[in-house]
This record gives sequence, C-alpha cells and structure tokens, in this order.
Amino acid sequence: MRILAIHNFHRSGSASGDDQVFKSETQLLEEHGHEVIRYTVSNDEFDNAGFIGKLTATFGMLWSVKNYKAVASLIRSKHPDIVHVHTFFPLLSPSILYAAKRAGVPVVATLHDTRFVCPVATSLRNGHICNQCGDGHYLRMAKYGCFKGSRLQSLLIAGIFKYHRVRKSFYTQIDRYICLNDNQIKLLEGIGFEQSKISKKYNFVPDAQANLSPVKPAGLPDRYVVFYGRIGAEKGIRVLQRIWNEIDDIPLVVMGGGPLEGEFRTWAEKKPNVYFLGYTAHEKCMSIAKAGEFVVFPSIWYEGCSMVEIESESLGLPLIATDLGFSAEAVENGRNGLKVQLGDIAGWRKAIRELWDNPELCISMGKNARLDYARKYRPEDNYRQLVSIYQQSMGNK
Repeated sequence: MRILAIHNFHRSGSASGDDQVFKSETQLLEEHGHEVIRYTVSNDEFDNAGFIGKLTATFGMLWSVKNYKAVASLIRSKHPDIVHVHTFFPLLSPSILYAAKRAGVPVVATLHDTRFVCPVATSLRNGHICNQCGDGHYLRMAKYGCFKGSRLQSLLIAGIFKYHRVRKSFYTQIDRYICLNDNQIKLLEGIGFEQSKISKKYNFVPDAQANLSPVKPAGLPDRYVVFYGRIGAEKGIRVLQRIWNEIDDIPLVVMGGGPLEGEFRTWAEKKPNVYFLGYTAHEKCMSIAKAGEFVVFPSIWYEGCSMVEIESESLGLPLIATDLGFSAEAVENGRNGLKVQLGDIAGWRKAIRELWDNPELCISMGKNARLDYARKYRPEDNYRQLVSIYQQSMGNK
C-alpha cells in the first residue's frame, strides 16, 4: 500500500504527542513493507520567515495555495492509495483536504485534539473546559480572546473556521476520522459528524520496559513520585503546584520543558521535596520514571491518547490521573491506578497518600497497568487496526 502521510509539526523543542505519533506510525508502516510518502511543514517556517512571509502564511491558514499545489502534485506523481492527515493547522490549511479529494484519493484524518469542536484545539477557556464553539458561532472567541489571549488573532481564527464550517470542509472532505477516545467521538457526534465515518484507535508506544533498567540519579531519594511531560498549564502544572504546596513529606521528581518551565523552576527551588530535572532525554526519562513509585497526571484538558499515560503503563507504573478525556477510560479506578475529579485538590492529596503509604498496592496496580498496556497499546495491534481503517476507507472510495 502507498500512503501519503501529511503533518504540520510543532516548533522545534516543543514536545508534542501528535509529532511523536506521526513519526512512529509512519515508521511502523514502513517496517511492514508499505511505501510512505511524507509531506510535512513545521511551525519553525513561520517563526523564521520575514514580515511578508509571515503575512502570506497567515492568510494561507484559510487556504494555502502553496500546500494545495504541492499535495496535488505529489498525488499526480506518486499515485498514493490513501492520504492520511494528522495535524493540518496552522500552515497546511484545509486546502490539502480538497487537493486529495479532488484527485479521488480517500482521506483519513487522525484527530489528535478537539479542533473541529474548538478552533483553538484545547477546549479550554480561562482554565476551564469549554465546548461552546461546537455550535459554529465562533465570534465568541474574539470576545474572550481564546487564541493566545488576543482578540484580533481570535477573530482571524474564528473567520477561518466559519468559512470552512459553511463549506462543510471537515464534514465532506474527509472519508474517515480516527478518534483516540470515546469523549472525542461523543463531541463529534454532538456537532453532526457521521457515526459511520468514525473509527476509534488508540496511540501506541514501543515496549518501554523491555531491556530498560530503572535508574536513580545521584541526589534523588530512594522513593519518589513522578511527573513528566510538557510543563504547560493544560497539563495541570499549576494543579501539581497546588497539590505539593500541601505535601511536604512525599518527594516529587518532575521532568520536562515548556512555557511554564521558568515559573515552575522558581517554585520548585523553594520546595525541598520537589526535584525538577528539566528536559530529560527520552530513554533517561523512562529509566528515572521506572524507578519511581507511580506517575501523577493532573491534566486539565481533554487528552487525546496521552503518550505519557501509555508509556507509564508499559513501564508497569500505576497512574493517578484526572477523570477527564482519555484518562477517564484509560484508568480503571482501583485496578491500574486512581482517578480524581477535575479541580479536586483534596482528592489528589488523598489519592497520592493512598498509593504512597501502600507500596504493595502500588506493585499490584503496576502489574495491572502493564497488562493493560499489553492488551491495548502494542505496536503490532495498532498496525492491524490502522491498516483495517485504511482498507475500510478505500472500500468506500
């Protein structure tokens, strides 16, 4: 099978699950003998452009002539059997969907976030869940400055998505949607997407436990709790701070980088039981995590299929996570971890204390987490699901 895989990468140095999924899925397909043609752009291109380049790219968010022509040309020369789109915003634009459909090639799109419901893709407003724009009245984005806190930029994004809502671009130009959890499916169906065109498929990670030894770097305590990932508001970093402001006897090891890194480092330096390691290379991060007791994941937004969570399970570590989005179905309360209601700081403290004070319970939940990984998140199972989705889409051509 010949697959044209399309993706808009985030900025360099910005950890992103959809970037990781694009790389790992395309590699997996190639390992199974498929030909993968990659067409990608990066937000670095926008950052490095001059004024005219930035202006052109901004208008291109509505309809990128450049990327439309490039995708159409690739299809004519390479004759792919299917086009698989991951992230198209901001630089690729929905024009690439039209380029594929007009060439008669089936289009599959993986929905890594809630962008079809919320143009900002976070379903967050002022730190709270918000899906109001699912009704298509995007101008409220300008009222609240949802996009980067700017009313002007929010107005621009609102206009882009209103145009494509009127054209039904996301309804008619995609043959099959790959959703990563039940919550995504519910949100899409709620705004009129066809149930028959939706497939559910989790992400996958290689077996992180295989041949990986736990490592405790010098200076870390014998026992500790782990948080790793993006140091950003949507990942619950400020929630984590609020929790550990009231916990002074349980060590916390934090690894990652992101927009709140400076603020978090300043806070951590004042907390003797918090060890902030900053950005940590992936394999080293996994080894340090594996030596921990359990992983905390206080995300405040709809996670698609969190790589942190499924990696943790592959390491045989229990999770304490917010009962929201993917976490709501990934964590079976009391079996492979514990769930806490969004915003319940007291509930977080109680759950952390329960696992910390019961090492045997941690071990038991960790074993169940490992079984859960083997059942749902292995590469080979994921490959079979992905090819089946492609075949269904090609059958509907």
